[in-house]
Amino acid sequence: MLTAASKILNKSALATTTRAMPLFLSTFPSPTAAAPTVPPLRPPPSQNPGPHLRLPPPPRRALSFIAAAEPAGAPFRTPGRTMESLATSAAAAASAKVTYLSQRDAAEIDKQLMGPLGFSVDQLMELAGLSVAAAVVEVYKLSEHTRVLIICGPGNNGGDGLVAARHLYHFGYKPSVCYPKRTAKPLYSGLVTQLEALAIPFLPVEDLPQDLSGQFDIVIDAMFGFSFHGTPRPPFDDLIQRLLLLSVIGDSVKRLPIVSVDIPSGWHVEEGDINGGGIKPDMLVSLTAPKLCAKKFNGPHHFLGGRFVPPPILRKYGLELPPYPGTSMCVRVGKAPSVDISSLRENYISPELTENQVMPCPFNQFHRWFNEAVTAGLREPNAMALTTVNKAGKPSSRMVLLKGVDKHGFVWYTNYGSQKAHDLSENSNAALLFYWNEMNRQVRVEGSVQKVSLEESEKYFHSRPRGSQLGAIVSKQSTVIAGRDILQQAYKELEQKYSDGSFIPKPDYWGGYRLTPNLFEFWQGQQSRLHDRLQYKQREVDGGTVWHIESCKARDVIVIRARV
Repeated sequence: MLTAASKILNKSALATTTRAMPLFLSTFPSPTAAAPTVPPLRPPPSQNPGPHLRLPPPPRRALSFIAAAEPAGAPFRTPGRTMESLATSAAAAASAKVTYLSQRDAAEIDKQLMGPLGFSVDQLMELAGLSVAAAVVEVYKLSEHTRVLIICGPGNNGGDGLVAARHLYHFGYKPSVCYPKRTAKPLYSGLVTQLEALAIPFLPVEDLPQDLSGQFDIVIDAMFGFSFHGTPRPPFDDLIQRLLLLSVIGDSVKRLPIVSVDIPSGWHVEEGDINGGGIKPDMLVSLTAPKLCAKKFNGPHHFLGGRFVPPPILRKYGLELPPYPGTSMCVRVGKAPSVDISSLRENYISPELTENQVMPCPFNQFHRWFNEAVTAGLREPNAMALTTVNKAGKPSSRMVLLKGVDKHGFVWYTNYGSQKAHDLSENSNAALLFYWNEMNRQVRVEGSVQKVSLEESEKYFHSRPRGSQLGAIVSKQSTVIAGRDILQQAYKELEQKYSDGSFIPKPDYWGGYRLTPNLFEFWQGQQSRLHDRLQYKQREVDGGTVWHIESCKARDVIVIRARV
C-alpha cells in the first residue's frame, strides 16, 4: 500500500504539505566496457525521480549490511520494525466490536474535537480526506483504476472529497472533480486553488458524460455528510440518480465502483436508504466512527478512517473501534469479502530493462538493484527464498536473510543440523530468489554451496546482538520440541548464565554458507505480461570464464563479456 505523511502548516487555511512516496524505479546508465570491482552494499546517492516514479516511505532505521543470513523469522531475532504484525492487526480488526453513532452523537463529537480538544476544521478535513484516499488505494489498484471522478457537495463532506483528490493525485491516480455548488469560505477556495495548481480538472455537471464508465474507473461520492437534512436539490438529485443507475446495472465485477464518504448520498444518517432512492456504493469509508446507517450497508468494502479520535472521546461516548494496522490511516470494518484467486492480477508499469542498460558483471548489477531497494525503504530487502534439493530429488524452500555478498558469492547463516543443511550435505546445488514487490523486480541466483570458514562464522556470530547469539545456541532448527515454553525456558537459563556479560562461544552446529553463482536472472515486470528477463550465464572463452547476457524475451542473444 502506498503511504503519505501530512503536516498541517496553518490552521487558518488549509495550507498543507503532502508527501507521497511511492515506488522508485530507476533508469540505467550504459555499462562501461570493463567490469568494475564489486562495490560495498550501501545506498546509492539520492536521486530525483519524476512525478509518477515515487519512493515508498524511508526506513525507520539505517540498514547495515554485515558479512553474511539467519533464517527470516527465527526465534529471538531482534525485529526490524516495532509495529505489530499486520496479519494480527487485520484479524483483530475483523473480529473487533464496533460502535455505531447516532446523528446527535456524531455532531457532539465534532463539537468536542473542535472545542476543548483543540482540533480545527481544516485539520479534521485533511485527516478525513487522507483516510478516504488510503482506503481507495487499499482496494482499487492504480494499474486498473487510474481515472477517478470525485463529486463534491457544498459542505464538509465535499471538502473531504477535495482533500482526497489531492492525495490521490500524489499517489499516481488521475482525479477529476465535479464541484457544482462551491463554498465561498477561504478553507474551500484554498482547496480548489491547490487542485488547480496540480492541473486537476474541474468538470461542470453538464459536461459529465451520460455513461460515466466510459471515462472513469471509480466514482467517489462526497456530496452529503451526516449533518445533511431534507431532500437533495438540483443538481445533486440528478447526480444521485445517475450513480444509482450505475450501482444497479450489470455485473458488479465489471460495473463502475462507487465509493461513498461517511454517508452514502440519499441515505438517512440513522435509518439508511429508507425509500430505495439512495446510492448503492461498493465501498463506504466511515469517518471518526461508523454512523448508524452503516449497519444497513451491504457492499463488499467498509472502511473506517480518521485516525485521530483521542481517549477522552472514546471514554465519554463508550466508543469501540477496530485497531488500525501499522501506520495505516484506514482499517477495514468486518471481514474482507471472499476473493476469486484467478482474478488477482497486476498490470506492472516499469522502465524497460534491456541488455544495453545493465552492467557487464552480474554482481555489480545485483548491487545496483539491491542498493535501490534499500534506498526505496523496502522492508528487509535482503530476505531471500533459499531452495535446496536432497539426494532423492525432493526440493524444499524457506526464507532466510542474506548477510553478505561479494565476488565470491552470497552468504547466509543457519544451524548446521537444519533440513537445509542436511539437503546441502547431500546435494550442494541450490537457488536463491530475491523478490522486491514494490519495485516489480526479482532476482534469481543458482549455484553451488559450501560452508564458509570457521573464522568467518566466528566473526559474524560475535557481531550479532547477545540475544541472537543465545537464540542460535538454544534453537535446534528442524527438531521437534514439546512446546515453545521449553525453548523459552532454555533461553532464560542461558540468559542467566551469561548475565555477567562474559564471552558467549559459538556452537559448533551453527555457521555460514556461501553460494557461488553460475547463473543470475534479473526480472522486471511489464505491462500485459511482457516482462523483461535477462540471464547471465558463464562460458569458457579463450581459456577463461566469462559472463554473457541473454534476453529471455527475445530470440536474439546479446553477449557481453566480463571476466569472472
